[in-house]
Amino acid sequence: MRLSVHVLRTLFALLFVFVCFSAFALPVHADAAGQPDQAAPPSTRQRMDHDIDRPHRKDHDIDRPQRQANASTPPQNVSYGGGPVMAGTASVYAIFWEPTGNVSAHYQSIIERFFNDVGGSPLYRLAHQYKQANGGFPSDVALAGVWTDTRAYPHSVVLDADIQHEVTHAQQVNGWHSSLNNLFFVFTERKANVCMDNTRTECTSGGYCAYHSWTDTNMLYATIPYQSSFSCDYSSGPNHDDADQAIDNISHELMEAVTDPTGYGWYTPDGSEIGDVCVDNFGRLNVLGANVMWNHHPYLLQKEWDNATRSCRLAPRAQV
Repeated sequence: MRLSVHVLRTLFALLFVFVCFSAFALPVHADAAGQPDQAAPPSTRQRMDHDIDRPHRKDHDIDRPQRQANASTPPQNVSYGGGPVMAGTASVYAIFWEPTGNVSAHYQSIIERFFNDVGGSPLYRLAHQYKQANGGFPSDVALAGVWTDTRAYPHSVVLDADIQHEVTHAQQVNGWHSSLNNLFFVFTERKANVCMDNTRTECTSGGYCAYHSWTDTNMLYATIPYQSSFSCDYSSGPNHDDADQAIDNISHELMEAVTDPTGYGWYTPDGSEIGDVCVDNFGRLNVLGANVMWNHHPYLLQKEWDNATRSCRLAPRAQV
């Protein structure tokens, strides 16, 4: 049966109104906090510890304000997500991207010293308990390479894409390569603002201090902007150099990267990693203003989460 154009238009109009009304009338499920329930399945887990916790990880561990601990929430043990850890010895590569060399006098040397001290430290032994499926666990750290790049930054702010390109460039120049046991730290110089992307909504100038991330080609990397130029750590530190402020964040990112390198290692139900749970928890300081002494070298570092004691520690319980 044929209907007139007028009747057809009327029917379509009524249908459109019905569909729109039905869509707006659907109930919205909310969680206990009254927020809409938009939980993603585990296979697409997104954590704004990016560790922004990362455009590839969907979790860049952007630290501060995201990494701030919630004092009203009891700490939870981290659980295993089924993915890899950086088992065995993690090879660390330090890339100092300093177009003008605008860093403190002993910035690089103290950071290199820290990487040489951390592997056999009591703090790093906390990572031994965080195993992957085959029983492998983070056992040591070795400083495998150091390189200073004086090329100019390509933008007025340094983007995460620029950091990735810098790691690739450093690999090409030095014969380094990506793997699940190689972690590349990129350090920028004073006043270099690092942003996640061109929107500039997540930047060092906005309060975050550092992050670790990865790419689909198993490039594991961490970004450490120049901490004293921004609102990050305020402590002067026991070495009386800007490196002190960087080292607290280096330690945070290192411990998280080795236990959760690709986002499916060890983390709490809300997505926090072992550094996030204990952020800004330092404990007692000695007369030097340090809370650890490794190889007679003083450092001021935040504690890391210890599943065995359900607490934040600088060393396993037997060594405290």
